[in-house]
Amino acid sequence: MQETKDTRSAAEKGHVEQNLPQDLPRYFLLPGDPNRVDVMAAQWDADVQTYDLARRNRAAVGTYKGSPIGAHATGMGGGSTEIYLTDLIERGVDTFIRVGTTGTLQEDVKMGDIIINDASVRLDGTSDLYIMKEFPAAADYRVTAALVEACERLGYRYHVGTGCTAASFFTGQCRPTVGGYYPSHLDGLFADLKAAGVLNFEMEAATLMTMARIFGKRAGMCAVVVAHRITGEWLEDPEAEARACRVGAEALHILAEQDQRKSGTR
Repeated sequence: MQETKDTRSAAEKGHVEQNLPQDLPRYFLLPGDPNRVDVMAAQWDADVQTYDLARRNRAAVGTYKGSPIGAHATGMGGGSTEIYLTDLIERGVDTFIRVGTTGTLQEDVKMGDIIINDASVRLDGTSDLYIMKEFPAAADYRVTAALVEACERLGYRYHVGTGCTAASFFTGQCRPTVGGYYPSHLDGLFADLKAAGVLNFEMEAATLMTMARIFGKRAGMCAVVVAHRITGEWLEDPEAEARACRVGAEALHILAEQDQRKSGTR
């Protein structure tokens, strides 16, 4: 077996996060949109600190119901997610929940519902550079269970199942683009995914789940439905995103309490 050394420079390892404190919580929410970090922080306890990062990114650290919590935006797509996830793992974070927005492929899913993906179809592109395609993008079962419990506690309608992580917003999610351009190799993809029971399209979960499993970390995801690919509906409601943020925070709180009970610290 060939051995390799980590030859990255200090800048490559930590430049993007140099404004963050050294000691981070174990538990982090990962929104795509940097603006969603402030929505999350407003739901936490009063001790929250927010941070302006490179490339107009945002992060926050604090507590939620007394449990330590952090949030860090990933931007859109697997490549951006990989950068920030790598840095957080190397800083000691071991539990991640992606919190985002999504579009559903299924008729029985309603606008504003929460979708919890326990696995994802790997069309993200980035995860292919880590491991062969047969390796699953699967959420940690403890994180999925905590997200379900969080939705039950909060009284939110939710669905659990497989999602599809796309590498693009338009053609990657079977949408036409400039001038109606729509490559023929996409014919049938939408119908096949729908027939297989795939719940939704989004852009980060497969990268997160695959990397977390490879590196022995816990990860899962939840997203609120803001686009319905069957009916063509779009939802413009800031409270919808806030609901997804609450679910993520509540799930991390549940996991933190479980960890404390196991370690005998509470």
